[in-house]
Amino acid sequence: MSVPKFRNIKIKAYKPGKSGINKNKKYIKLSANESSLGVSTNVKKIFKNKNLFLHRYPDSKSKDLRSAISKELKCDYNKIICGAGSDEIIQLICQLYLNRNDEVILPEYSFLMYRIYSKIIGAKVLFSKEVDFKISVKNILKKVTKKTKIVFIANPNNPTGTYLNKKELISLRKKLNKKILLVIDDAYHEYNLKKDFISGLKLFKRSKNVFILRTFSKLYGLASLRIGWGYGDKKIINALYQIKPPFNVNMFAERCAVEAISDKGFVKKSVRYNTFWGNKIKNSFLKYNISSNEIVCNFLLLNFKKCKISSKLFMKKLFNNKIIVRNLEEYKIKNCLRLSIGNSIENKYLLKVVKKIFKNV
Repeated sequence: MSVPKFRNIKIKAYKPGKSGINKNKKYIKLSANESSLGVSTNVKKIFKNKNLFLHRYPDSKSKDLRSAISKELKCDYNKIICGAGSDEIIQLICQLYLNRNDEVILPEYSFLMYRIYSKIIGAKVLFSKEVDFKISVKNILKKVTKKTKIVFIANPNNPTGTYLNKKELISLRKKLNKKILLVIDDAYHEYNLKKDFISGLKLFKRSKNVFILRTFSKLYGLASLRIGWGYGDKKIINALYQIKPPFNVNMFAERCAVEAISDKGFVKKSVRYNTFWGNKIKNSFLKYNISSNEIVCNFLLLNFKKCKISSKLFMKKLFNNKIIVRNLEEYKIKNCLRLSIGNSIENKYLLKVVKKIFKNV
């Protein structure tokens, strides 16, 4: 008996950073850009709620969460769609817009799921060169052809930790063909306090050819619940509702997200914390000639170009001290690592271990 024939999809599956380590040994995971402060106390109350009616299907249109998002961020309720993480929204956008042999443009170092979902459809993915790990508007425009359907960017960008400023974003949208959809992933926008920065949502709230991605996995700490959302023109949103799974957002995740987005105190606390510890870690690493990005995300791209030891050896030494960071081989970034900003206990231990590593170099 033979297996029925299926499509041969030539892609590399996404490989998350290490997490399933020996349960008998406690490791510090600084590899996945997760929330350093966990979740809001308001969210924790949901865990104690005995009236969740888990035997019922959730609201297929996530009305409560969309209302909360609309209220808190002053945006149009009818232009919001929620998903099982922003990953699912990326997948839906690709299904809606792309046909086989259409073209998608990505910065050379960008979130891997953009390319994976595009290639599953059969689209051709073109990579634009970055300049010093920063997205280049000029190089994106060079890649545009008559077949270009979507340009994906994350701003700030993962895994490089750099960003396009307001003028650069406006320039990119203005110079792209109007028929090309620009997708801006705002996953880390809350952490960027630079004066020349503006989030995609704020800048393109009324645009018909820009689509915004947002997530509850980072700042809000709901990574395990898989909850995110997208924002775009009503015609795009209505079309996405036609193809999305009927109950893609579970009720528990939606309720937690409603509480998370309304807790402004937790948001401010998380951003202040991230800025403080990000700069402290960055400055400590500079002593050992390990350079990194400005603090505009909840992670650092550690560059070992001028360091006495390689990123590979450094990562091994950290792992021997039960600290996990992100290898960037999948992104084809050489001699660099990505380090998430952890909680204060984790950060203090990290700095202690790093000091010990270089004492013996």
